[in-house]
Amino acid sequence: MKASAWCCAPSFVRRAVIVDDNESIRMVLRAIVRQAGLQVVGEARDGNSALEVIERCNPDLVCLDVLMPGRDGIEVLGELKRRRPHVRVLMITGKADRETVETMIREGASGIVVKPFNAARVIETIRRAFGLAN
Repeated sequence: MKASAWCCAPSFVRRAVIVDDNESIRMVLRAIVRQAGLQVVGEARDGNSALEVIERCNPDLVCLDVLMPGRDGIEVLGELKRRRPHVRVLMITGKADRETVETMIREGASGIVVKPFNAARVIETIRRAFGLAN
């Protein structure tokens, strides 16, 4: 399987897929998501392969970059929420202008993390997405 799009899926823990075109960001998010208690079951590096990986891996959470090659994260978010409305989607973005944020919320984002981010902020946003208090 390609390193840009992989998945494995145990069924007894909350599962996450990470979608970002930057390998360093994926690596950092992988560590943070694991620290939050989820298992990373798949990754993709562009919007085109994201939906395929998500379909195969059936995650509970998707960490989704906004600006990527191919389909952008907002387009992927809209399609994902139509296909799998129960999946929580954490948008990871360096672009946090009002219009972009409103669009992400309207399309169904469960949370938004602005780059640069830290582990505590990402974990807090994941916990809120699952309805867990700190």
